[in-house]
Amino acid sequence: MNDLALLLTPEGRALLDEVRDTEPARELAVATRLRREHPAELVSAALGQARLRQRAVAKFGAEDAGRMFFTPNGVEQSTRASVAAYRAGRLKELGVTSVADLCCGIGGDAIALARAGIRVLAVDRDPLTAAAARANAEALGLAGLIEVREADVTEVDTAGYDAVFVDPARRGGRGRVFDPEAYSPPLSWAVETALKAPRAALKIAPGIPHEVVPAAAEAEWVSDGGDVKEAVLWFGTGTPGAVRATLLPGPRTLLGRGLPDPGVRPVGRYLYEPDGAVIRAHLVAEVAEEVGGGLLDPTIAYVTADEPRPTPYATAYEITDRLPFNVKKLKALLREREVGTLTVKKRGSAVEPEELRRKVKPQGPNAATVFLTRVAGAPTMLIGRPLG
Repeated sequence: MNDLALLLTPEGRALLDEVRDTEPARELAVATRLRREHPAELVSAALGQARLRQRAVAKFGAEDAGRMFFTPNGVEQSTRASVAAYRAGRLKELGVTSVADLCCGIGGDAIALARAGIRVLAVDRDPLTAAAARANAEALGLAGLIEVREADVTEVDTAGYDAVFVDPARRGGRGRVFDPEAYSPPLSWAVETALKAPRAALKIAPGIPHEVVPAAAEAEWVSDGGDVKEAVLWFGTGTPGAVRATLLPGPRTLLGRGLPDPGVRPVGRYLYEPDGAVIRAHLVAEVAEEVGGGLLDPTIAYVTADEPRPTPYATAYEITDRLPFNVKKLKALLREREVGTLTVKKRGSAVEPEELRRKVKPQGPNAATVFLTRVAGAPTMLIGRPLG
């Protein structure tokens, strides 16, 4: 019997409740005590699941994570709940009532779809993963909307569903897979499947080259709390070729307008750091136009302007100082300003932020941000503070 099967027994469920809040430092003592009354295999499974649930809180929230069942890969590869909910909301707005969720993993996306009122066929070829998805649907009271099937997704008939969602595996035995044709299943298969469906969404790595995006797809890059989480290829939205960046929470969506690259201009009083989804979507020009600015350098995604124009798509800073890269001068300036809290950001610089902090030894009650970057090709330090 595998670990999940053990945990789904009445004894396993009771033990999971007992070890729920076990701290890592206490695991050995707790395990020793529990093995006097329970099989060692069950105790190990319960403590391992408790660790996975604790890791999953960041993605699923404490309430859901505390009831769900995870595998190590399932925690690592699952979509963050806020991102899955946003995507499910888009499908709902498109009129979708049923989805074939191919490569469903432990069911994170299926859960979001079901909570949006969408009927889901969740498919995964790995028996343990499919069992976890089934257990999660039951644990969260969604079994009536989610059918879990253990099968090869390439052999599943999706003709009876309004939409297809595909989340190919992007990890192999050696770590992350960057070639879309090395996904499992390959991106070409996923696109072919999407084109046969009324609507489709394909989750892909955010670093995918723009040139491999099919002409029939709308491409969307999604960030959550400033961290880029995924890219999605949408089919059947009526906007083939469209590009968008969506920022969560919100959502706030910036649509591409095909603007040319913004020109380089002198450093102004303000610097704008575009959100990572904006950068990945190649929409820095749209942000530059919005704030009336230009680039510091043709190869760096920092925008500079003379006026403060707040935008949700970039973080704004007021620049107080500009220096050629020189650690001694920076250290002297920070000492003069009594800066003890130093945030180091970099683009186009090989210097590591922690290394720079050790060298300048910031001390004092004030805070500042230093940007290590290039201005017209020259290594430069810009010192400033966030607006607002």
